[in-house]
Amino acid sequence: MSDSSSQLNRSLGLRLAIVIVVANIIGSGVYKKVAPMANDLHSAGWILICWLLGGIITLFGALSNAEIAGMMADTGGEYAYYKKIYGRFFSFLYGWSNFSAIKTAAISGIAYVFAQSLNSIVVIPPMLESWGDIKVGFIFYPFRDFNIKFVAILLVLVLTFLNTRGIKAGARLSSAIVVIILAGIAILVVFGLSSPQANIGQAFALNTDGLSTVSFSTMFTAMLAAFWAYEGWNSVGYLGGEIKEPHKNVPKSITLGLLIVITVYLLANIAYLSLLPMSALQEIHNTSSIAAVEAMKVFWGNGGALFMSVLILISTLGCTHATIYSSARIYCAMAEEKLFFKSAGVLNKAKVPGNALVMQGIWACVLILSGSFDQLTDMLIFAAFIYYGATSVGVFILRRKMPEAHRPYKVWGYPVVPAIFIIFCVLLIVNTIIERPEEAGVGLTLIFLGIPFYWWFNKTLKNGK
Repeated sequence: MSDSSSQLNRSLGLRLAIVIVVANIIGSGVYKKVAPMANDLHSAGWILICWLLGGIITLFGALSNAEIAGMMADTGGEYAYYKKIYGRFFSFLYGWSNFSAIKTAAISGIAYVFAQSLNSIVVIPPMLESWGDIKVGFIFYPFRDFNIKFVAILLVLVLTFLNTRGIKAGARLSSAIVVIILAGIAILVVFGLSSPQANIGQAFALNTDGLSTVSFSTMFTAMLAAFWAYEGWNSVGYLGGEIKEPHKNVPKSITLGLLIVITVYLLANIAYLSLLPMSALQEIHNTSSIAAVEAMKVFWGNGGALFMSVLILISTLGCTHATIYSSARIYCAMAEEKLFFKSAGVLNKAKVPGNALVMQGIWACVLILSGSFDQLTDMLIFAAFIYYGATSVGVFILRRKMPEAHRPYKVWGYPVVPAIFIIFCVLLIVNTIIERPEEAGVGLTLIFLGIPFYWWFNKTLKNGK
């Protein structure tokens, strides 16, 4: 690091690494995204298929990632891997994309849902309502719902400050939050499915409302929502320099953590779809309501709604916290290579990259102002899958370039599993450009803005600054 007197501590074992994976994934998607999926698919059974397919495809990507993580476990995750597979430019572009469009947008989107959930418990007074129609860049309304955005910004700033105090304390906080989240979802599933209001057969019905059909394109569009809920599974790779025996524990934690999440998501969505008909979910999509809150209200009334709102508050708090502390390590690794702002590589007294955390927090706040929750999540999933596909291509490249290299873990089902994931990534990217052109356009713009920055950082490096 730039601060040569400090080094990252390898203080995280397998258990805490799994906790980090789960904490980075379970945030807002499991509670909120079933409603937009219902609006796209009009069928409970197809929604469950989307969640299952999304989990399987994500697992295929995770298994591919795990092979490379086992070979090259280091701080920075894919940033470190891509440097050896594709070279400095592509590696930089990945790190830049995380800063500009992927991880910072994830922080922003989760914090936004935290603020929405808080507003459902304690009404946040409206702010700057007269400025709500001010438009920036033809598509952004920075002051619309400013009361929600203001609280989301406060959350990001507070958690950023707390994360400058040290990594192990942050991981332990995540561990406590994960236990609360899993217990809360278990209560929803057990009491919801056993309630007289539940119609479990309804959750598996494949019929639509008769007004639309499920097409290849609508499935892909709906799966953007599922992939948002699964986003974050690779974050433990960014902490490779702080994990004990990373070549073993990074791939194990990714695979085991994701399997836990897939199971939780399927059970939770069976509960939602058993308690809420399609018409109710479509109505929820058109309002500021959250599907999980409305499902809990069906069998526990207003008390259930309050319980679920508090659980969402805790979940989004935990996921925002976990995403903040894991993602900043990418920019620290970039700064070490002189491919990011020099100060981002300096470790503070707690041996964490405090400056990188602050830079990340400021840009996340800007993204909160830029758009709505769904705009942010669709944009980041589009951008993320460009690189997820590149990682799986890397499995084939490294098998050919480094056939004798030690691989603590080899991807199950090679070459079929990584090949399926690559094909799926290409299809998702193309479908998003067609069906969500604004979100895809913003994502590509933020990615390509990294090109002049790469030129500038390289120039600075050559000049020895």
